[in-house]
Amino acid sequence: MLCVQQLTVKGRRDALLPPTSLEAAAGDLLLVTGKRQDQRTALALALTGRMKPTAGSVAWDGQTKIRQLRLASAVVDAPGVNEPEQHLSVRDLVTEDLALVPRRYRGTLLSTPWLKVNRFEDIAGSWADDLPADRRLELLTALALANPHTDLLVVDSPDRHSGDPADWLPRLRELAFDAGRPLAVVATVASVPAGWTGPVATIGNADIAPEPTADVLEPETEDAR
Repeated sequence: MLCVQQLTVKGRRDALLPPTSLEAAAGDLLLVTGKRQDQRTALALALTGRMKPTAGSVAWDGQTKIRQLRLASAVVDAPGVNEPEQHLSVRDLVTEDLALVPRRYRGTLLSTPWLKVNRFEDIAGSWADDLPADRRLELLTALALANPHTDLLVVDSPDRHSGDPADWLPRLRELAFDAGRPLAVVATVASVPAGWTGPVATIGNADIAPEPTADVLEPETEDAR
């Protein structure tokens, strides 16, 4: 289970990630809303141990060590971080990503058979950045799950590729609710899709407003007038 308390990342001028708390267990799909892309990306990186927080805590199955979090998690399609490069073919993208899988699993993960087994042969020669939103997400999440130790999947702003949640929400639900390999899935989004009734969190939800001063709370009297 992912447990996050008061997670904060300080930016150069303002908070790159204002205090945020959330939870997600295996079999959950949690949508986390945030208006700013940089804050959504900062959250995705902090949740997976790719960015060191300024304050707060992130725990996965009770473990707070960054190494354990990184081993158990994968961040998907973070802008400027690990989104597919322009003019990179799907076949080359698959070759590069499979090379990042731990060495003991790498021998059987060659790009051509992997594309065939995972039913991506039809797009092998396509440019990665030209893929439709739904196929892009299918491909990138499948690559993230090529590592058998991935139990936490954090997808950064899948809605930026399509305003239609039908292009990304069904895939994320499928991954979270897979009985054979249930995952904790977190997706950062600009807004919650209409009709979504699952769990939702908001970036900055743990930001504590200052308490009103005594002067503000004191009722006005005749003498004060």
